[in-house]
Amino acid sequence: MAAQQPIALLSVYDKTGLLPFAQGLSQAGIKLLGSGGTAKAIRNAGMDIGDVSDITGAPEMLGGRVKTLHPAVHGGILARDIPSDVADLEAQKIAPITVVVCNLYPFNETIAKIPPPTIPEAVEEVDIGGVTLLRAAAKNHARVVILSDPKDYDEFIAQWKSGNGTVSEDFRRRMAVKAFSHTAAYDSAISNYFRRQYSSADSIASAPAADKALLVERAQQLTLRYGANPHQKPAQAYVTEGNLPFSVLSGSPGYINLLDALASYALVAELSAAFEPAKAAAASFKHVSPAGAAVESELSETEIKVFDVAGVGALSPIASAYARARGADRMSSFGDFIALSHTCDVPTAKIISREVSDGIIAPGYEPEALDILKKKKGGKYCVLQMDTSYKPADVETRQVYGISLEQRRNDAKISPATFTNFVSKNRELSPAALTDLIVATLALKYTQSNSVCFAYRGGTIGLGAGQQSRIHCTRLAGSKADAWWLRHHPRVLSFDWKKGIKRADRSNGTDVFVTGEIWESEEGGSERKEWEALFEDGKAPTPFTKEEKAAWFKEIEGKVALSSDAFFPFPDNVRRATRSGVGYFAAPGGSVMDDKVIETADEAKAVYIMTDLRLFTH
Repeated sequence: MAAQQPIALLSVYDKTGLLPFAQGLSQAGIKLLGSGGTAKAIRNAGMDIGDVSDITGAPEMLGGRVKTLHPAVHGGILARDIPSDVADLEAQKIAPITVVVCNLYPFNETIAKIPPPTIPEAVEEVDIGGVTLLRAAAKNHARVVILSDPKDYDEFIAQWKSGNGTVSEDFRRRMAVKAFSHTAAYDSAISNYFRRQYSSADSIASAPAADKALLVERAQQLTLRYGANPHQKPAQAYVTEGNLPFSVLSGSPGYINLLDALASYALVAELSAAFEPAKAAAASFKHVSPAGAAVESELSETEIKVFDVAGVGALSPIASAYARARGADRMSSFGDFIALSHTCDVPTAKIISREVSDGIIAPGYEPEALDILKKKKGGKYCVLQMDTSYKPADVETRQVYGISLEQRRNDAKISPATFTNFVSKNRELSPAALTDLIVATLALKYTQSNSVCFAYRGGTIGLGAGQQSRIHCTRLAGSKADAWWLRHHPRVLSFDWKKGIKRADRSNGTDVFVTGEIWESEEGGSERKEWEALFEDGKAPTPFTKEEKAAWFKEIEGKVALSSDAFFPFPDNVRRATRSGVGYFAAPGGSVMDDKVIETADEAKAVYIMTDLRLFTH
């Protein structure tokens, strides 16, 4: 473009540093052009500045809604240094604009006021012309400098002076990124506000029955009572495209409820689909890790007693899956969030009605089952229905300490094909063991790392989650698996409990016995006495002998499957696992000790499969 006096267009809400900056621009030979209050502030300070209306030939109108939206403005900003654009400007007698200085109305500050603004008041805070200026100038940053942050004024003046009327390409690029980020954050705040006003699920519960279906279909946002802790307010769940993939049928989900619900549903949906034909799958989640997960399988009479589901009647496939998942670790499942891959039926609802649980998510509910669930917790039990057609985006984002982290969603598929790379001498993998490896590995995919999982008879029986040391994962998972198996011992099943004690007390009383914790307490002390009082006439059982345990664990030797979310760095993991009956291992390789780990598995005549798939979850 032909040399002419450069023009700076200024239109700012935040006037921090505006006057000294305007003076610096003027002293640098830049002609000033401003809109509304910006021009007035600079003019009142005794500096020359033209009005936007001087080049548009049109005054501000509609109460200030239209100021800079004009070809004379945006043509001057968007014109490139190419012959056709130069010709267009000359034909329309439009002067090119070199610098745009703009920031926006503080929309978030407006909607945060107490009392809150009305919707019409909030609407008036939606900046139109400013956003357009920012995006136009940022788009044409190859020629135009866009300044959206007063912190950058001094650097611009310094570069302009040292560059004899130019700034570096790096500076223009940085300013363009900042402007695009400014408008993106602004648009996000606006859409967030109007999503709450116009597309919230909050009103569904109190809406007329005839309107509920349409509201569910359109809902994009759900207000939560608080975040992870009561002092973390406000909190919400929302989507920016489509509608929320779940609906609330009862209760009011909290932040942690949704973390557990969505992760657990992803687990059971994937677990079910890992089999051909699909199996019913269930999970019991606590604090973003599964306490238990399982697929459908017929329960033995012993298991019905161990899992405390006697009296429910015939168990459906989904009921058997949940009974096994809950029975994996009844202590950890206390207050769980439940996920089902299939419709919740009456037998499953009856099992849930007996247990202490925070909520459930499933693709559907039989009417009678829903009625049963709605009666839990005085009608406050959380019941969510998941849209099975929902597919999450390929890329997921989270924030940590204000920093956004982005990655491809973990869409690695676990199937029988995952377990074909045998590295042990023993390569005999039964269908039942393959099922257990699939269950264990998929459970790990949704467990906080480091993690190791033991599985048997179609369900997890021990999960070691969130440990910094791999061996501690294995020990934790092994101790849980040991307790699970000891709960099946005839002596435990014949405990003579006092009449009328609560299910939770039975679970706790059993747990401290099978883990041996109760024998660590002081004999004659209050803890021991309270435990003994759980039994008829205070006749508590005696401890397992070493010989009893050894004989009982012989029954399960070599039948348990184990999966690890990363390689075993030392053979101690294999040695510890085999003591708990593990005969099938699946883990990725990569350790300098791989050969020794495999050698140790061979010594135990175990099957060892390298999956080449790390499954860290954080």
